[in-house]
Formats: sequence, C-alpha cells, structure tokens
Amino acid sequence: MAWINSKLFFTSLMILVALMGVGVGGTVHKVGDSSGWTMMGVDYQAWASSRTFQVGDSLVFEYNNEFHDVTEVTPHDFELCYSSNPLARYQTGSDTVTLTKPGFQHFICGVLGHCDIGQKLGILVFPASLGPVAAPVPGPVRSPSSSMSPSPSPLATSPTNAPQYQMGPSPL
Repeated sequence: MAWINSKLFFTSLMILVALMGVGVGGTVHKVGDSSGWTMMGVDYQAWASSRTFQVGDSLVFEYNNEFHDVTEVTPHDFELCYSSNPLARYQTGSDTVTLTKPGFQHFICGVLGHCDIGQKLGILVFPASLGPVAAPVPGPVRSPSSSMSPSPSPLATSPTNAPQYQMGPSPL
C-alpha cells in the first residue's frame, strides 16, 4: 500500500511539474555569453535585442573584478555613463541579478571610461508570463426567437407585460 501511495504521489508531482512548465524559476541570461561582462568585443545592445527578459529571469554577470564592476543606474545616469549615484553595485566578479519588476533596467561598468566605450546594458523587463491560458468557455447559445423582433429594445417587458426601463448613467 505504501508503494502505491508513493507511486501516486510521484506521478502527481510529475504532472504538476509538467503543467507548471518553464514558469518556475525563469530564464538565466549570461550577459555577453561566453565573453562575459567586458569592455572589449561585445555589443551589449545587440546581445540584449536577441532576448526577451521577464520578471523572474536572472542576469549573470561574469567579469574580472580587479578591472570591472556592475553598477545599476537610472536611465539618465545610463545615458551619461554616470556611476556616482548607483541604485545597486555588484563587485564579486560573478553576480546574479534577479529581475523582480517590469520596466527598464540599466547597468554600466562603473570603472571610469568603460561605459563610454560600450560596457553598458539596457533592457526592458516584461511581466512574468502567465503560461498557457485556457480559452474562455462560451455561454449558452440562444435559439432564435419565434417573434420577428428586429432588435432588443431598451424598453423591456416583465412577465406581467408592464414596461421596465433600463437605467443609464446620469448626464453630468
């Protein structure tokens, strides 16, 4: 009996995991792919344009922390390559940033001159995917009425054939 309960639990767990799909955990994006976070040879704008970022995804920045850092900045500071007022600063050489909110996020290398020659990344983070969504269930189909009324009237009749009026918003 314990074996059957164990097998049922495992099967149920596998079905649940299959239904959840990739919605669990998000995608891990290694910034710059095999080149990592560096000031030479990577077009980060082109790298980002080939990806979709969603809440729950992670950015992994790998770099030599003797020569670089990762500084999250405002859009204004991103355009100016200004790192003196960071939203966050990462300096380990292997930093993972989890994307927690939709909107634009901007990262630069805070070492003087590196951002100016292209070590900067701006991304748009989309809300988390809801996964597959079931189609709405249609309501009951009404059969055509035996009366030849061209269209419903705003004036409806009750079972006692007394007129009933539909209320609309009052004019301002």
